[in-house]
Amino acid sequence: MSKSNLLFIFPLIIVLVIGISSCETRKEKRKEANRPNVILILTDDQGFGDLSIMGNTNLSTPNIDAIAQNGAMFDRFYVSPVCSPTRAEILTGRYHVRGGVYSTSAGGERLDLDETTVAQLFQKAGYKTAAYGKWHNGMQYPYHPNARGFDDYYGFCSGHWGNYFSPPLEHNGKIVKGNGFVIDDFTEHAMQFIEDNQDQPFFVYLPYNTPHSPMQVPDRFWDKFKDMDLEMKNRDKDREDIIHTRAALAMCENIDWNVGRIMEKLKALELEENTIVLYLSDNGPNGWRWNDGMKGRKGSTDEGGVRSPLIIQWKSKIPGGKKVLHIASAIDLLPTLCDLASIPSETPKVIDGKSLKSLLLEKDPEWPERLIINHWRGRTSIRSQEFRLDFENKLFNMVNDPGQFNDISTELPEIHDQMVLAKVAWEKEVLPELPLEDKRTFPLGHPDFKYTQIPARDGTAHGNIIRSNRYPNCSFFTNWIEPEDKITWEVEVVADGDFKVVIYYTCPENDIGSNFSVTLNNSKLNGQIQEAHDPPLFGMEEDRDERIESYVKDFRPLELGMISLKKGKGTLTLQADQIPGSQVMDFRLLMFERVD
Repeated sequence: MSKSNLLFIFPLIIVLVIGISSCETRKEKRKEANRPNVILILTDDQGFGDLSIMGNTNLSTPNIDAIAQNGAMFDRFYVSPVCSPTRAEILTGRYHVRGGVYSTSAGGERLDLDETTVAQLFQKAGYKTAAYGKWHNGMQYPYHPNARGFDDYYGFCSGHWGNYFSPPLEHNGKIVKGNGFVIDDFTEHAMQFIEDNQDQPFFVYLPYNTPHSPMQVPDRFWDKFKDMDLEMKNRDKDREDIIHTRAALAMCENIDWNVGRIMEKLKALELEENTIVLYLSDNGPNGWRWNDGMKGRKGSTDEGGVRSPLIIQWKSKIPGGKKVLHIASAIDLLPTLCDLASIPSETPKVIDGKSLKSLLLEKDPEWPERLIINHWRGRTSIRSQEFRLDFENKLFNMVNDPGQFNDISTELPEIHDQMVLAKVAWEKEVLPELPLEDKRTFPLGHPDFKYTQIPARDGTAHGNIIRSNRYPNCSFFTNWIEPEDKITWEVEVVADGDFKVVIYYTCPENDIGSNFSVTLNNSKLNGQIQEAHDPPLFGMEEDRDERIESYVKDFRPLELGMISLKKGKGTLTLQADQIPGSQVMDFRLLMFERVD
């Protein structure tokens, strides 16, 4: 072949190769585009009965009801009795105690770092991922959502927040100011993320923080309920706080409005047909209100404390109006979503849940008998398809006696003994995975993340210092009056580095001038309160019912300067050596920003 012919052929070969490559790329993009999007909406303290589709005539939730009408509703779906455990089980497909979650604050809410989350699996499969709302499974990176599979995070990592109207939040670790009512704000971020990523598969986690207290909601939702004569009440009418119930229902209608906004966005972008939308709550109701006559509320392992709505829509696949009567659990969501999206669900650790795909897509699937375990604070309850064994080993027929009024242990001794043995076996297998003592430190200065928050919530007060409220999640430290007083945290600096340190404080004019220090091992940074900032407590003006948690303040950031920290464990200490006034400050947060 002549040189001139070769010169002619080579460009053709290059063009052909490029063309084939481009074609393959387009095929891959089309393949990815056909993968279903996922939107997982989780509410906080909303009971099974807090939806109109469940028969509650006190409120109207047409948008959530429509998801059920267009998809499937699980009638017997179970979560944990409180927030953090349920979130851990949703994220991992494993019982929460396996993942180190045993509390809702002070570090006990953290999900072990060797756990694999559903977001990580979807992220690995090429999905864009985001979470907007209440995290509640660890604050400091790598417990932070950005380290657990979420490309974008906006919200708060604590268990509850003190104010729901334009509060301080964070965006990927950086403290920012919220915009309006938090649920509306989280929804806005979710809709923007959906629009920005409409041409590729996405996974959106929307952990709303209502109707958890404080009972705050915009006027246009409250106005409907503030004087409402409720038609349906809790089975123990004397225990119901009507004002609290009204506020919770108003908050539920606000949630419904925001769910409607999400669904309208999907329709406008022509994404509804290929988007899986899930809706559920993290535990039973946070008050004695109508809950279909069930026993128990939030915190209880009885039916009313752990039964949640689960509604799933996938219009192109799941038949509308389907009602699933088989028992299922939060641990089932990870394997189910991976199965529906054809994403590998293999993780280094055993998955306790099972895929619900066949229940959703098949008419008469084979489904063997199983047991669902609910555990909290030493109390274990077991649910079969027909029976519940409570934490006292009382047996109830949940078909004939859904309110758990009649113990039938003596009537069905064989079933009772079998369930007791199953309970003992589960406790023997699973509970030992949770150490008797939590020796995990709070990580500081991870090289892959710019910000580390060290809040009062995670600290230990010494001397006269007290917490603003016994519920630590949104608390601050006060009554800091003596040089011997101090605040400490057990931390581990993940990597050497230089950090800009900012403290969030309040201090009246008469008390300015205190000298204090931040110390860790051989590193020390001195600071002084030179400017007064004495805002009042607030939040009560927005509360629809009196709260039990802390009221909040507008804490001011004060830049302290730079500190160099070496890798390793130690006790981070905040202490004053000179107090010219009656106190040092009220303290909310230390922020470490890596600058190297």
